[in-house]
Amino acid sequence: MTNGYKDKAEKEFDERIINIERVATVVKGGRRFSFRVHMVAGDHKGRVGIGMGKAKSVPDAIRKAASNAKDDMHPVAIYDTTIPHKVIGKLSGAKVLLKPASEGTGVIAAGAVRAVVEVTGISNILTKSLGSNNSMNIAAATIKGLDQLKDPYEEAAKRGVDAEKLIPFWDRGKDHG
Repeated sequence: MTNGYKDKAEKEFDERIINIERVATVVKGGRRFSFRVHMVAGDHKGRVGIGMGKAKSVPDAIRKAASNAKDDMHPVAIYDTTIPHKVIGKLSGAKVLLKPASEGTGVIAAGAVRAVVEVTGISNILTKSLGSNNSMNIAAATIKGLDQLKDPYEEAAKRGVDAEKLIPFWDRGKDHG
């Protein structure tokens, strides 16, 4: 018999595995192997987290990574189905360019960036990965970029300006209530 609360909590987040690697520790008797899993989790409503788990077996590593990703949730400012403005996320040697896109464009991204953006709930975005090919750094740089985003309505209120001046040009004709 399963607990209904646990089933609901498990379905609350979409979890995507970024990569699984076999890693080795060198000890006196030789090498000891374990598995490292990088995972991203999100609720498709503007929250995303990234986690890493390491264990002797893949399922245990996946469970640990999922738990760490859920503990590391970040809120993201989403504007309709895209992001409010262009941003560059940087971490170590990885740089990720994130640009808003008009309705119908879709997610133009690959690998770790696509995983992070899709679980966040963004459905129209243009991205470009610059620099490092390390998938964990790229995913973390993407989250750093998403953390830099500001909601146009909140920013307009802070500045004492009309929100229309901060809304992306292609979206001014739509009604936002």
